[in-house]
Amino acid sequence: MAEHRTMQRGALLDAARSLLSEGGTEALTFPALAERTGLARSSVYEYFRSRAAVVEELCAVDFPVWAAEVESAMERADTAAGKVEAYVRQQLELVGDRRHRAVVAISAGELDAGAREKIRAAHGGLIAMIVEALGELGQDRPRLAAMLLQGVVDAAVRRIELGAAEDPAEIADAAVSMVLRGVRG
Repeated sequence: MAEHRTMQRGALLDAARSLLSEGGTEALTFPALAERTGLARSSVYEYFRSRAAVVEELCAVDFPVWAAEVESAMERADTAAGKVEAYVRQQLELVGDRRHRAVVAISAGELDAGAREKIRAAHGGLIAMIVEALGELGQDRPRLAAMLLQGVVDAAVRRIELGAAEDPAEIADAAVSMVLRGVRG
């Protein structure tokens, strides 16, 4: 029985990812989840008490996977500048990934304080990875530089998501170039 519940929960999270990446936070409703999974709406409530609970679980499941991919790309680089470049490029590469799109849609969404706090904590882990590389590059305020650098990444993510005129590779190159010039002072 527990195995069946785990499968249902997984199906609900997968449906939530699809809904978020297709239509953002507004698309994530219990009737839509019920329809996507073939469960009764009352069954959806047995797994999650609210939309925020679905979002919290998605963040708990997806963000670490996504962050691990960024971390792994950074570990493959052998210079501080290479780590910064990997940090930017890997996040932009993950834009097409449904987990990433869901997390991005969520971050912008109307969430309760608990869910927002979890997202902030997860983002904090991502920021911490880049702070060290920025310190190595001689940044005297590496934490502030990391926050600003993430702002460039977020803007590039939005630009790619919008299907902007530029090619995603062009956006990634511009973001990397801007960030590296900025952090080198």
